[in-house]
Amino acid sequence: MRVMPIRYSSDVAGMTRFYEALGLAVGAVSRPGGWVELPAAGGLLAIHRGADEEAGRCELAFEADEPLEDVAARLRAAGFAPGPVIDENHGHSLRVQDPDGVWVQINLYDRQLYT
Repeated sequence: MRVMPIRYSSDVAGMTRFYEALGLAVGAVSRPGGWVELPAAGGLLAIHRGADEEAGRCELAFEADEPLEDVAARLRAAGFAPGPVIDENHGHSLRVQDPDGVWVQINLYDRQLYT
């Protein structure tokens, strides 16, 4: 599983330029330009377009390398209550609250649907 923080910004292009200047390179980009990924050695940074009030918000996400049903079963066995596995336009995802009540997103990408 890879760590993938999602940084929301009202200026995806500007934020991308900033992280490129820090040394990250652009990876996958959505066709409409609403998000971009910047791979790094231990994961990647995803920048998503958000409303002005979301600017600066960061969400923790992970890219799974196994079926999300298996991840959900482990979470349930450990006493956590994951939401359903959702069919998204990029593959599948599920969300679960950590012990502090913060939502964490786990994605399983279908690279044919991805961009």
